[in-house]
Amino acid sequence: MTSAAPALDVRPDPVLVVDFGAQYAQLIARRVREADCYSEIVPHTMPAAEMLARNPAAIILSGGPSSVYADGAPGLEEAVVTAGVPVLGICYGFQAMARVLGGTVERTGSREYGQTDATVSGPPSTLFAGQPEQQVVWMSHGDAVTAAPTGCTVSARTPGAPVAAFEDDERRLYGVQWHPEVLHSAHGQEVLVNFLTRGAGITPSWTSENVAEGLISQARAQIGADRVICGLSGGVDSSVAAALVQRAVGDQLTCVFVDHGLLREGEAEQVETDFVEATGVDLVVVDARERFLGALAGVSDPEEKRKIIGREFIRVFEQAARDVVRAHDPSADGDGDPEDHPVRWLVQGTLYPDVVESGGGTGAANIKSHHNVGGLPDDLQFQLVEPLRTLFKDEVRQVGLELGVPEAIVWRQPFPGPGLGIRIIGEVTADRLDTLRRADAIAREELTAAGLDRDIWQCPVVLLADVRSVGVQGDGRTYGHPVVLRPVSSEDAMTADWTRLPYDVLARISSRITNEVEEVNRVALDVTSKPPGTIEWE
Repeated sequence: MTSAAPALDVRPDPVLVVDFGAQYAQLIARRVREADCYSEIVPHTMPAAEMLARNPAAIILSGGPSSVYADGAPGLEEAVVTAGVPVLGICYGFQAMARVLGGTVERTGSREYGQTDATVSGPPSTLFAGQPEQQVVWMSHGDAVTAAPTGCTVSARTPGAPVAAFEDDERRLYGVQWHPEVLHSAHGQEVLVNFLTRGAGITPSWTSENVAEGLISQARAQIGADRVICGLSGGVDSSVAAALVQRAVGDQLTCVFVDHGLLREGEAEQVETDFVEATGVDLVVVDARERFLGALAGVSDPEEKRKIIGREFIRVFEQAARDVVRAHDPSADGDGDPEDHPVRWLVQGTLYPDVVESGGGTGAANIKSHHNVGGLPDDLQFQLVEPLRTLFKDEVRQVGLELGVPEAIVWRQPFPGPGLGIRIIGEVTADRLDTLRRADAIAREELTAAGLDRDIWQCPVVLLADVRSVGVQGDGRTYGHPVVLRPVSSEDAMTADWTRLPYDVLARISSRITNEVEEVNRVALDVTSKPPGTIEWE
């Protein structure tokens, strides 16, 4: 086996987003990237020395649910704001910053939540350059900064916050009481851009072209002359990862498409036609439907299902790798010994939200295991290549377009790696898969016909297989299953809101499913945001 060079880190110095428990920490990181600057999320518990050792281009202190006066409230080390690194405090981060620098934070008794009118100063403000004096901002605070730290100029006020923003160009320290990262703040993105470019002096370089070129170079350096396989699902993540690695190492890559029987209607055909025709990639198709159904038999627990699916994926890949070995070296015995396993690398389409939600980000909570991150077996015979691991979904789409991946794939709605296996609440069986597959196809057809594909992030259809409800169909009593429609709007799946679909579209979906899918007699609509719910039910 040829040894590969170590992976090349092509990322610029990061803008560190320090998470104080904010609902919007991930959104701040995305907004920074929308300004063409690279960002990473770190927990507030990370020591200042460790943050500074990352050589950050700037630091942004997020909001958070605590009062700075509460017992156990997240603290802020003075070194973070005195090391000479440009810093922007937001909401709680703004108050913590003000307090550390010697300003005054008080419980004024005047709370502000939601849309608020702010008055900002004119030139020579760094944060508000080019913006109107009066603007609508999004507030969420009880405490308020009543006196700015020495050396800081007050640059914005609201009725409930006498110091709603301050600036210190000499020390490059800035802060705002409101949330510039949310769309409700009319000029929020301009505030962030001004901080990054005017305050921190960052030259924006995190563009899709530069990112694609950098990730190609990184994959080429990591893989070297080794052979590599990619698990291709047909979704945007794995497709872009495959296209990127193919651009990096060419015919060293073989894509493996596993038909695990958990796919939606028509997806296997889409993979074998659209993607292959567009890229010319070497594709091996493995029919593993019976294997996966057998492994899932009798299993209802969602975490166990995810781990089983992840394990079986890897085992199928390992066998596919041995087949690739024999195809390229007929003398290999293919018995699976390490020395007879020159396919060293496995490409996966893991994204940054997958890492964060699986507890893989520094200090991140484990919300759910992900087959790309948390469900891999301990005796994995491959080393992973995860070229998209630092990207959000919208960035992946832009990189995909840069690489020439067909738009039909780039803009495909997200679909989880475990497939319909985690959209069946209960045991996964062939009959239940068939029922869900038909219901899902109807929902997708109607959403496409209504021109709503780009208006929603995704619309999982969930089969409550362990639930039955009484119905009346054909003048007779039925005892069928309910399905749940889960249309959501999101920018990166870190947060989401349920999509307000037109009633006539919902009516057509419900009518068709209950008429055309015999086993279903009730259609429900999930109107839960994320948080508190996740997008998928399992």
